[in-house]
Amino acid sequence: MSLYDDAVLVLKGYEDQEELRQAYLDHLAAHPDGMWKACHAGHVTASALVVDPSRGRVLLTLHRKLEMWLQMGGHCEPEDTSLRAAALREATEESGIAGLTLLPGGPVRLDRHPIPAPCHWHFDVQYAVVAPPGAVQEISDESLDLRWFAYDEVADVADESVVRLLEATRARL
Repeated sequence: MSLYDDAVLVLKGYEDQEELRQAYLDHLAAHPDGMWKACHAGHVTASALVVDPSRGRVLLTLHRKLEMWLQMGGHCEPEDTSLRAAALREATEESGIAGLTLLPGGPVRLDRHPIPAPCHWHFDVQYAVVAPPGAVQEISDESLDLRWFAYDEVADVADESVVRLLEATRARL
């Protein structure tokens, strides 16, 4: 199964955010290359919020280009076999933590946001991953900083999309 086909199946099975979910499906139907960064009309991305439920905290990255505290994530790559795999790969690469496990149940949220030209939109499919006990993060080249925040600190440092992702993740936990 192609990554495109996986994305369509994942989105068709996602039961929340009906209008936004349909916008993702419409975008993919209109853009067969809509999984890839080269699609300037917008493309699907995969991200994951790294959580440590036992300590009530999340790991956020200070994004190098955007200079914002965000969850781990980014563009799909040709070697990604599924959106889940892309989200897990991104979270592992950007956090430096081995042994992350995806929270069951598929995507936690969808978030479409504008990005600088030449592209116009990221259609982000957001997952959550649980860090193993004793996880130690290691900053990547894509980050200015990498830091654990208590759940109640996230709203003070991150934008509403991250806060909504945390709320949805905590509800699923």
